Amino acid sequence: MLKGIAASSGAAIGKVFKYVHPQVVVEKKAAAADELEKLKNAVAKTQQDIRTIQKMAEGKLSADDLAIFDAHLMVTEDPEFIGQIEEMVKNDNVNSDYAVDQVGNMFASMFESMEDAYFRERAADIKDVSYRLKCHIQGVMIPDLSLISDKVILVAEDLTPSDTAQLNKETILGFATATGGRTSHSAIMARSLEIPAVVGVSGLLEAVNHDDEIVLDAIDGVVIVKPDEAVKKEYKTKIENFAKLRESLKVLKDAPSVTLDEHHVELVGNIGTPKDTAAVIANGGEGIGLYRTEFLYMDAKEMPSEEDQFEAYKAVLQDMNPHPVVVRTLDIGGDKKLPYLPLEEEMNPFLGFRAIRICLKRPEIFRTQLRALIRASAFGNLCIMFPMIATLQEFRQAKAIYLEELNKIKAEGIAHSDKIQVGIMVEIPASAVLADQFAKEVDFFSIGTNDLIQYSMAADRMSEPVSYLYQPLNPSILRLVKLAIDGAHKEGKWCGMCGEMAGDPTAVPVLLGLGLDEFSMSATSILSARKIVRSNKYADLQELAKKALDCATAEEVAALVSKSVK
Repeated sequence: MLKGIAASSGAAIGKVFKYVHPQVVVEKKAAAADELEKLKNAVAKTQQDIRTIQKMAEGKLSADDLAIFDAHLMVTEDPEFIGQIEEMVKNDNVNSDYAVDQVGNMFASMFESMEDAYFRERAADIKDVSYRLKCHIQGVMIPDLSLISDKVILVAEDLTPSDTAQLNKETILGFATATGGRTSHSAIMARSLEIPAVVGVSGLLEAVNHDDEIVLDAIDGVVIVKPDEAVKKEYKTKIENFAKLRESLKVLKDAPSVTLDEHHVELVGNIGTPKDTAAVIANGGEGIGLYRTEFLYMDAKEMPSEEDQFEAYKAVLQDMNPHPVVVRTLDIGGDKKLPYLPLEEEMNPFLGFRAIRICLKRPEIFRTQLRALIRASAFGNLCIMFPMIATLQEFRQAKAIYLEELNKIKAEGIAHSDKIQVGIMVEIPASAVLADQFAKEVDFFSIGTNDLIQYSMAADRMSEPVSYLYQPLNPSILRLVKLAIDGAHKEGKWCGMCGEMAGDPTAVPVLLGLGLDEFSMSATSILSARKIVRSNKYADLQELAKKALDCATAEEVAALVSKSVK
């Protein structure tokens, strides 16, 4: 039995198709006379590949997933990326596949070093495009997974977005990879295709051979090699039960998020781009609880204009109207860097000059974003959220700049809403502890548990040796969450959560019992969370939450939930 990460729920029993990417060996050589021509042809072939795969995937994948290939095309057209490759060929007099390898690795490493999981996965886009370029330069044939005709479980080191888009759910029962995480493109696409997937399986390639029979358990994140008849019988029942559960969840799409004793909460989605709203709507999301606006900046070659930002915010607000949309203002710094916004190197950038701290020091950037947001508010239900707030003074400064821009727009006679809510992201322990004072001045809180946990436990969640300290259910974290919720409610304000914890099936009952008003999560988690809400009494979960706060460890809390919740 091999343990991994359940990335796309489901289970399957079948024979293994062991998929190995053709090895591309790159050696540094002197540039040939036609080196730039070879690069140009490889770019053209790669672009044709991407368009073909995208066309093949239409009807199978969502618009959001298909947009990944637009991003791949953008990489092949990016003058910064392709330009650096060309410059290296010319200036260093090296072969084009070597230049692609060097520049591709540099760009991929830059993204992999970022803290935000979504940004880290952008490295996969660079690697995918770089691999295709090198294959075409060297004349290496790239295999076509769509040609697999037998019903199999795919096993690989990793799958690129291009690989996953070629999968036929009629023949691919599921897949397991040795690397990857829940936010990798292959995992996201697997959820869209409704193909079971287990990723990050240590020892997978050594333990599994081509044509071996395995059980793929993407509910508990397990791969069982050469199962006996008793195990297969057990999993056939598990597969049948999962199919029934999936069907039962679909009927909840338009159902209210209400407990058995009529307590209502909101289940909403996290997004990074305007295209992501489609998945939230398809899964019955009641709004957007976190719109990460930094993607607008990361995907641009220069600071995005007020007009560019206005169009992006307007699109999301229109799509979700009349549901609320919580937009987080620029959260750059730490691991998220902009090439056109140089920042000084710091010993510990995650505790340094980032997010609202940059916006307050560079108000011209902040004002442009606020103007775009205020203008877009005319098209929906806007909530503006300031990230990384540690003190009331910071919030008051940010709010003052917002009010100045609001008054300017009023004076200019530009259409806007007069019901914009302004709140903060509670991700620093100081703001959680002082929530009762913040609540007197903000309109809402949204708890960012990813950072709140790492700052509370003094454990970088990117550091493998201390990863055991990333404990969402640790009672100390639950007590900080309770402080934020109680502080908000004392002043008649609402409190949401936009960290990964909000969609965790074990955490949802406890958070509901603590009184959390809004749960913001990945779109594919919404229906499962709704089932939990609708299957329990709020009064029972309040008792559960009280007991959880008195526990000593995260393990005790998990055991309590397992024993108490339907």
